[in-house]
Amino acid sequence: MPDATASILLLGATGQVGHALRRTLAPLGAVHAPGRAAVDLMDLKSVRAAVRELGPDLIVNAAAYTDVDGAEEEPGRAAQINAEAPRVLAEAAQEARAWLVHYSTDYVFGGTERTPYTEDNAPNPINVYGRTKRDGEAAIQAVGGRHVILRTSWVYSRRRSNFVRTMLRLAAEDDRLTVVDDQIGVPTWAGWCAEATASVCGRLLADSDVPEAGCYHLAGTGQTSWYGLARAVFAQFGHTDTAVEPVSSGEYETAAPRPAYTVLDSSHVRAAFGVPTTTWAEQLSRFRRHVASLKD
Repeated sequence: MPDATASILLLGATGQVGHALRRTLAPLGAVHAPGRAAVDLMDLKSVRAAVRELGPDLIVNAAAYTDVDGAEEEPGRAAQINAEAPRVLAEAAQEARAWLVHYSTDYVFGGTERTPYTEDNAPNPINVYGRTKRDGEAAIQAVGGRHVILRTSWVYSRRRSNFVRTMLRLAAEDDRLTVVDDQIGVPTWAGWCAEATASVCGRLLADSDVPEAGCYHLAGTGQTSWYGLARAVFAQFGHTDTAVEPVSSGEYETAAPRPAYTVLDSSHVRAAFGVPTTTWAEQLSRFRRHVASLKD
């Protein structure tokens, strides 16, 4: 069993996964979640100082530059937050003898495969966001020490900007939408991701029979396109009158190119940490029930 008196430093607690982690990590120990005023990933001194002052047993980094198109315009900022800050966190974690849990993304892959990506597939990102996240992974691995990198994909929640929220907003404004149908991945509810992360962290803090440090994929099973996800969202939330037309990526121009296929094979994390198997559709159904419960 993990030590309930463990000290946990959570970065990015106002984000989609970070907000949910406040709840799921609480049973494992004292969660310290400083805001950006105290720990700014653009200020590496503040990152080092936070770890040094707290001396945590576990650091969970849920902070990132996640604006895929924005990263094309701000590559330096994206690199600082997604690559340089994780390197400093890894160094500080090693000094504190703490575990570091860090999130990465399916966009480290270029989308050229047509079978689910495993951790053995070599990253080959095709946009700035993916490259900076890959560089963050490499920086942590170069430092070594006790670390777990969790790659997840297509995250959504009730918070911040994400595809599911955008679709629900557009459905309330228009009864006919066009959605890209040639990009395939695994949607992930932030609440489930935080629950699965807590399972991983519990094993790390228990400090017994702990799997080796490294990179693990963390997503549900199955796969869909953005078009398929939109149809599923409308079915779950009762927008049955909204017509959705599939279009190709070439018909929807974006600043950053998107990989065509980034389905993650998460069997390794399930075997290593006992993370329960769940489909992306089951996660979406849970999300809908979660949203409904908050309205009561």
